[in-house]
Amino acid sequence: MRKVLVVGATSAIAEATARLLAQRGDTLFLTARRADALAAIAADLQVRGAAKVGTAMLDANDLGSHERVLDEAEGLMGGLDTVLVAHGTLSNQKECERSAVLTAREIGNNGVSVVTLLTIIANRFEQQRAGTIVVISSVAGDRGRQSNYVYGSAKALVTAFLSGLRQRLHKSGVAVITIQPGFVDTPMTAGFRKGFLWAKPQQVALGIVRAIDRPASVVYLPGFWRLIMLIIRSIPEGIFRRLSL
Repeated sequence: MRKVLVVGATSAIAEATARLLAQRGDTLFLTARRADALAAIAADLQVRGAAKVGTAMLDANDLGSHERVLDEAEGLMGGLDTVLVAHGTLSNQKECERSAVLTAREIGNNGVSVVTLLTIIANRFEQQRAGTIVVISSVAGDRGRQSNYVYGSAKALVTAFLSGLRQRLHKSGVAVITIQPGFVDTPMTAGFRKGFLWAKPQQVALGIVRAIDRPASVVYLPGFWRLIMLIIRSIPEGIFRRLSL
């Protein structure tokens, strides 16, 4: 039975993942910015079979609060062996192009706040010489595209950070897993037209749980995104800059 901290627990993917973990009796500690949504999700997970569910309010951009929340999670669960980091916002690219302040805020929310939290978690897991760190990045971080390069830049930061962290923590027995979803049909993407490339949160959640149980390094979800992004990364820059992507 795992003791799992879920950061950004009100996101659709995180909630779907937490449901699967609850059904098998794991202990969960949920954090997010909305108290009402947290309470509702916690109650649902308890009914679904979680051994115990705790909650705490967390604005991940409040960097000084990270240590406190980790202490709360460890205290309630009697330890901590798994962390799922799933918080973030989908940046409005056009608005970011007009505002340097908004650009900095989005990169802070989707990038800096993630790596700050991971630094603290990594130190704790390295000391206990065990643990699993799972972070939702994005295929958007594999190559900057004009349609979402602010969001993609933040995710690229997360992906590169996780790569180095994975190498550092390998000798300590700590697993670091990068989750690279493609298009996912969530409330955050409600305004987008959906097609055959789009996945449901439940599909991604199943992949995340499989990755937790059998740790891999980088997991594209659904798996066909690995090939898609391989092709996109392989396009020469002289051609790529002329494309409308």
